[in-house]
Amino acid sequence: MESVEFKAERYIKALSRGTLLFPEDFSRFGSSEAIRKALQRLEEKGVIRRVAQGIYVRPIISTYIGEVLPSAEEVAEAITKRDRARTLPTGSYALNALGLSTQVPMNIVLLTDGSPRKIKVGKRTIKFKKTTPKNLLAKGAISRLVIQALKEIGRNRLTADEEAKIMELLKKENPQDLLHDISLAPVWIQVIMKKAL
Repeated sequence: MESVEFKAERYIKALSRGTLLFPEDFSRFGSSEAIRKALQRLEEKGVIRRVAQGIYVRPIISTYIGEVLPSAEEVAEAITKRDRARTLPTGSYALNALGLSTQVPMNIVLLTDGSPRKIKVGKRTIKFKKTTPKNLLAKGAISRLVIQALKEIGRNRLTADEEAKIMELLKKENPQDLLHDISLAPVWIQVIMKKAL
């Protein structure tokens, strides 16, 4: 009989480095208690690193800087995929994603239809905030971020420079998606976004 630890280690080593792992990825190897112990032992052996509560990785090794751990953004994406939840970046995270701010937010806030939670990844925090389905109806990859970014900037606080950048981005959006998303935005944001049509 192969141990849970042995099976888990073989499974991990077959994956490419940098793949994020959750305890449920190992559920076919044993009970949740046996998996928890196996992952703990594999972490002690240095096979995997714990990135956050219940999230592990076999780090990528760089010849220049050694271990490369996944970013908070990658962790957020992996959780979203695992939970099959819809998420939407908000606030300074949306501004940064659009290139309207160079500041990397310490706290990533994502609106979600999944379960609300807070996860610490190194010095950064990912917060999944429960929202109404209406807030997640936006279809366009760019326009959905623009709505959140404009909410963060605030009414009557948009600079000409920021507006020009937003128009440039919105012109790359699928026109059908853009029209759909404009209808979901607050009226003052609709006025700004309609200029891109």
